[in-house]
Amino acid sequence: MTDFSFTLLATDGMARRGRIDTSRGEISTPAFMPVGTVGTVKAMYPEQVRETGADILLGNTYHLMLRPGAERVAALGGLHVFMDWPRPILTDSGGFQVMSLAKLRKLTEQGVTFRSHIDGTAYELTPERSIEIQTLLDSDIIMQLDECIPLPSERPEMERAMELSLRWAQRSKDAFGVQPHRALFGINQGGDDAELRSRSAAGLKSIGFSGYSVGGLAVGEPQETMFRVLSEITPELPADKPRYLMGVGKPDDILGGIERGIDMFDCVHPTRAGRHGHAYTRFGVINLKNARHKDDPRPLDELSPNANCRRFSRAYLHHLVKTEEILGAMILSQVNLGYYQELVQGAREAIASGALADYAAATRAGWARGDLPLN
Repeated sequence: MTDFSFTLLATDGMARRGRIDTSRGEISTPAFMPVGTVGTVKAMYPEQVRETGADILLGNTYHLMLRPGAERVAALGGLHVFMDWPRPILTDSGGFQVMSLAKLRKLTEQGVTFRSHIDGTAYELTPERSIEIQTLLDSDIIMQLDECIPLPSERPEMERAMELSLRWAQRSKDAFGVQPHRALFGINQGGDDAELRSRSAAGLKSIGFSGYSVGGLAVGEPQETMFRVLSEITPELPADKPRYLMGVGKPDDILGGIERGIDMFDCVHPTRAGRHGHAYTRFGVINLKNARHKDDPRPLDELSPNANCRRFSRAYLHHLVKTEEILGAMILSQVNLGYYQELVQGAREAIASGALADYAAATRAGWARGDLPLN
């Protein structure tokens, strides 16, 4: 069984191109991970997700522990078998969803007790239980349990949550033990405060992880604040380990994260946007709900490598969206995930040739140009 490892292949400024090796295959970085919250990427078959270029998916510990239950998934062969995705899976710790979704939650040093947002059933999630659940799911990359708070927050609250997350990081590491074929990632916290972020990074490095995540961003702060925090903290994370920006984001967020040294991203946005009639292309976002598309025979992008971008007319996609047909959500989810994978693939190639600045400028120029209406 292949041990988890990361190889840095090229750099361009702060940006990095790399390769993660796992027992279930390679992950080329920078990488975007589609989100399969409850064991499925919404409106897509697993093979369709793979065909977009995805090397790895994300599964959600909170949702899977509630339904169908980690022990049940383990008895059925683990999450890869359960959802028929033979490639790597990263699972988050469940902490973010507990803080944002659960009812009547109570946070203590031990962990967090909460009631399910589904039926009110009481649960306790501790660092140890989070690691146990993720191991039962047979995840390839496991996340420590942390506390994620919104921004803006007062500094004492950011410091309290950061220190608690560090203590939970040590407990997560102890519970994880020695599993060379899996990885455990620590999570950097500290809000938008550079000194707290730096203390968090130092604490995580002293514990030692296979990868380092930046958490607590895209939680209400402006994009420029997120980019400032990334510029400050990524140089303090180990250069020989992968760096993961959690829950981010839109294409411009991802491109900016790549420019600031991030290797891995995940977000529900591309599939959620697809279900709401929005298509991402090299021209930015196209809102297919708009009436201007109803008589437009053009495809979304006749030069796209994505067949669905060339295959269906805007008029047809507008019709599917307006009539709320499932096929519309399926097509646009695939289009959006395909574009996200094109974006990171282009960045990988640009970093390898030392041309990321030119690639980023051309990409942003396309977004700024926008989608031209039918004449």
